[in-house]
Amino acid sequence: MFGARAGVAGRSSTSVVVLGAGVIGVTTAWYLREAGHEVTLVDRQAAPALETTFANGGQLSVTHAEPWANPGTVRQILQWLVGRDAPLVVRPVADWRQWQWCARFLFECLPQRSLANARAILALALDSAAALAALRAATGIVYDHVARGILSFYLERREFERAAAAAEQLRPSGCIRLEKTPAECEAIEPALAHARPRLAGGIFAPHDASGDAHRFTQGLANLCAVRGVLLRLGETVEGIEIEGGRARVRLSSEERGESHLAADAFVVALGSYSAPLLHPLGIRIPVYPVKGYSVTLDAGDCAPTVSLTDEGGKLVFSRLGDRLRVAGTAELAGYDTAVDDARCERILARVFDLFPGAGDRVNAQFWSGLRPATPGNVPLIGPTRYNNLFLNTGHGTLGWTLACGSGRALAAIVSGRDPAIDFPFLTRV
Repeated sequence: MFGARAGVAGRSSTSVVVLGAGVIGVTTAWYLREAGHEVTLVDRQAAPALETTFANGGQLSVTHAEPWANPGTVRQILQWLVGRDAPLVVRPVADWRQWQWCARFLFECLPQRSLANARAILALALDSAAALAALRAATGIVYDHVARGILSFYLERREFERAAAAAEQLRPSGCIRLEKTPAECEAIEPALAHARPRLAGGIFAPHDASGDAHRFTQGLANLCAVRGVLLRLGETVEGIEIEGGRARVRLSSEERGESHLAADAFVVALGSYSAPLLHPLGIRIPVYPVKGYSVTLDAGDCAPTVSLTDEGGKLVFSRLGDRLRVAGTAELAGYDTAVDDARCERILARVFDLFPGAGDRVNAQFWSGLRPATPGNVPLIGPTRYNNLFLNTGHGTLGWTLACGSGRALAAIVSGRDPAIDFPFLTRV
């Protein structure tokens, strides 16, 4: 662990403001309150979890720790960049940070970098799964939780063999992922019967799960309020100001106008918007928005019930009650949040190619959100150079998976304690 014991002026009980009420911000607020702090949660939306958390893929993919930046990705990048149907699309914008992020992404694809990142993510993910299980047991929170594992399936033999080798590398770190034949894949998820002749094999993570991150986050925010967390919703963070080496925040809202908020500590959990907020302070973090898409449809009789990952299409499938959520693709297009219907239609085409009875195609709901990604997929958790300003951001595609572990760790750091996991926490950025 690196520089984890930061704390705020050596005090165990302080006033802490969490900026951002997505799944990362709300879990952070929860654990800070559990640690005895007076907590305020701020978000520009009228309710929690209305942006990136709103309609994500739903997977709690604890053992799927291998980052997008890995040696196998390098072989595919050129092919992806020239195809509109590709899982990864780069739309150049006039932003040097986009190009800097892409260059660092290629560096993180180096074998040793990718393996180190995967091990760090796995350590946090395993801790996060334990934290979520304890939270669920303590509160009874309901969020369409399905604990039947996650099955990653492959249509290409080469990719299946590469994935099996990657899973073997992480086995000593506690990553349990089992190779499965096409027949075994169908036994785990009978909805794969139509695609079985095309399957090369699968990798099954029996201890992984899925659930509705939006429902979880709103439910936990309600529990936070019951336990004394103050929710200031509909207020936009306009900037952070530094006075005497300490941060204070400038807010604006229709109801209150412009105001300033002081506290013993602030936590920036604003996802993709963390980087531009911090830039004027000289804090340059490698977080860039990677747009993802999802479609949600009423599930049919032949829709999957086990959470799946289609590795060829870079899509994930999660059953959320009577709905089927399918999410994926990555698009570097700056801060554009517009839904590209054509991209969503291509997701649907893939869904019904694999699962003809998946559900109601006509009334499918389309969505897009900005994943706050670091080049190596390792989130940024810990203190900054300002002694009352902390970060919990950059979780990329794994925000839902890593949320509870990240929030618990950050609460420990703010309280001046070392988190009990081996992870590269920030020192002073």
